[in-house]
Amino acid sequence: MTTKTGDYFEHRTIAGDRWDLLAYRYYGDQNKQTVLLEANRHLYLAELSVPPLVLPQGVTLTIPVIEQTATNIDLLPPWKRVNPSYGGV
Repeated sequence: MTTKTGDYFEHRTIAGDRWDLLAYRYYGDQNKQTVLLEANRHLYLAELSVPPLVLPQGVTLTIPVIEQTATNIDLLPPWKRVNPSYGGV
């Protein structure tokens, strides 16, 4: 279950949720799991504690809303470009 609250979403984990899968679901990039880990560091109080790979069911996570900008506009599909060029006139 996901709800938006201000500048973040709240996500209640279900069986099988993992940091990388949630990062892919929310950001389209599994490598952004570090954003999720930092936002939820309070769940793992020890600074050197390693968060579990598979999350327990029923934990409420904070999913920050991040602004993503494309570094290469040519890689975006035409409908996501500001001024799409279709090779026409």
